Amino acid sequence: MPAVTADTLTLPRLDRPAEGATDRQVRRQVSGPKGFEGEGFPVTRAFAGIPVQELDPFVHMDEMGAVNYAPGEPRGTDWHPHRGFETVTYIMDGRFRHQDSHGGGGMIENGATQWMTAGSGVLHIETPPAELVVSGGLFHGVQLWVNLPSAKKWSDPRYQNLEGTDSTLVTTHDGGTLLRIIAGSIGGRRGPGDTHTPITMAHATISPGAQAEIPWNPAYNGLVFVFSGNGSIGRDRRPIRPGQTIVTGPGDLLTLTADERQDVETPALEVLLLGGQPIREPVVQYGPFVMNTKREVVQAFEDFRAGRLGRVPADGLRPYRPTDEELRAAVAGMAHGDVHTRTTDER
Repeated sequence: MPAVTADTLTLPRLDRPAEGATDRQVRRQVSGPKGFEGEGFPVTRAFAGIPVQELDPFVHMDEMGAVNYAPGEPRGTDWHPHRGFETVTYIMDGRFRHQDSHGGGGMIENGATQWMTAGSGVLHIETPPAELVVSGGLFHGVQLWVNLPSAKKWSDPRYQNLEGTDSTLVTTHDGGTLLRIIAGSIGGRRGPGDTHTPITMAHATISPGAQAEIPWNPAYNGLVFVFSGNGSIGRDRRPIRPGQTIVTGPGDLLTLTADERQDVETPALEVLLLGGQPIREPVVQYGPFVMNTKREVVQAFEDFRAGRLGRVPADGLRPYRPTDEELRAAVAGMAHGDVHTRTTDER
């Protein structure tokens, strides 16, 4: 991690914080519990235990992995429905194939982001490609659910494929942090994601000893999820650790500092930054549906059973099941050094 890198000395720089900028302080700090999703891939439930009012407009987020799969172990999801929100899948390591009943789809890899607006309803599948299932390898990503206001819950489904190279790359004023802006804007620099709900989403890599002072829209909430590394948040240097989500209070500046000493396996502080304009509407979420009332959720289930949320295409993707011969060959190849999983630097 991460798949998209750059020399920060060559990137556009954010301005120094304005004098009098208000640093956001920690309001809540939680460690996400571990679980399994889909066909059994490991996740960290990033938002568990956080009140919906503090997450608004976000609803749910899973960190998928990081896990180094053996041959035959990679898992995804089979076809399933969604209505009333947007799914955002960001892949740092490994590969996922996506297809939906509205015609969207493609490969998500190398820092790419798949942005699917479920809107009035859609079926989709996310599954590792056959070659990854057979060979195994490193997999790490995030799936975020962004709520839609009631007026847009019935919009037509839409799919955006954002390659890693589409992200807007900038650095802080001292060149110590790489920011990949996926959606929204930071310091006047805008990412490529086209969102129904106004949000900002960015992945930051903070070098050891560096302090990232990141301007933040004061009208948005501010969430920080820690992927890896050691560091702190705020000017009072409150420690943070991997697997934590930090909810910040009001202000127009996020300050994150990476410790001078980092582990060999995680040489920098890696965080996901999220903020959005609160929708401030009732949220009723059950399974794959996010609506405003219980009746609307019941209707979503009825529409799904009646086939009104879409149909699986005749040639639709299916989770790949490797043969015993393929698995034996993969394991034998690993034992003899014949199977080679690409590293980030080779992509």
